[in-house]
Amino acid sequence: MNLKNYFKQNRLKNLRKLYVLVTSRYVSAVKGGKAAPGGSQLQLYAAPRPPCFLAKRAAALGPGVTEGRGTRRCETCGEEEAKYRCPRCMKYSCSLLCVKKHKLTLSCNGVRDKTAFVSVNEFTDLNLLSDYRFLEDVGRTADAAARDVSVHRPTTNKFINYLRNRARRHNINLKTLPIGFTKRKENSTIFNKKEQKFYWHLKLVFPHSHAEYTLKRVPEDRTLTDILKPYIDPVESDPVVCQRLKIYTMSLHSDVQILMKIENRRQNSTRYHELDASKSLLDNLKDKVIIEYPTLFVVLKTLKNDMVVLGQDDSGSAEDSSSESSSLSSEEEGEIRESS
Repeated sequence: MNLKNYFKQNRLKNLRKLYVLVTSRYVSAVKGGKAAPGGSQLQLYAAPRPPCFLAKRAAALGPGVTEGRGTRRCETCGEEEAKYRCPRCMKYSCSLLCVKKHKLTLSCNGVRDKTAFVSVNEFTDLNLLSDYRFLEDVGRTADAAARDVSVHRPTTNKFINYLRNRARRHNINLKTLPIGFTKRKENSTIFNKKEQKFYWHLKLVFPHSHAEYTLKRVPEDRTLTDILKPYIDPVESDPVVCQRLKIYTMSLHSDVQILMKIENRRQNSTRYHELDASKSLLDNLKDKVIIEYPTLFVVLKTLKNDMVVLGQDDSGSAEDSSSESSSLSSEEEGEIRESS
């Protein structure tokens, strides 16, 4: 018999045995109201609980939350009857709004933690089955990663040079970092040969709310207004994002200012380009230097910030611009010499 088929058959047999074991214990616990062999927690659904346990449980749940079937209250608003329970933090909620609100308040992602600690006394057959499936998922993920073509891709600069050349045709000075840098790993910018346009990796920074969002494969012909609509538009934005960026959604669109940092400048003379929200992303990136991918800073004109827009502070701007142009010209000469 093939070794691979032997392991497959044994794994199926073990899963069937485990399923039969869990089912039989559940049926015996529900019918008799007795503890299942091995101290399974399934007996709690049939056996009556002592008053001291109920008192401790009520104190742990907090005010406004009861544990009787169908009488639990929402732990977010405390008014309506609970309909949902978060798999991660085990909080009760009554509606989608309360679910999103509790995720925002507690920074909860709503995904059950499969690696959470479980003591030996509380370990049941269901925990064993969960761990078994978790190990299978890990093995499947590792196998998929080993088969990924990008992992075995030869370390060549052919793709990077192609992106640079295409960007240069649009008057964009695209620079890349060496392999191993974080921005190099994050960058998902591509150029579609069929459509003949860029799909940019874009990062949006909202300094007044201390929030950052990453967008992948943003087409170059999309305007900045359309890009920001899912974030600062009070109608089209997601409720969770709208709550976090409340200071932006409550402001007028005319007060919103989009800036991009100017590269190749000294640290003590940082300046920013002011971008036009009505123009496309490609038009705003022309005649600019970009390291890996664009990073846009969304600020409000009515609030103070330390970002100085190019042209507003004339002192030293001529010197900095001349140094920037000289550095760019020297780099272009270096590229020409390398190509020659």
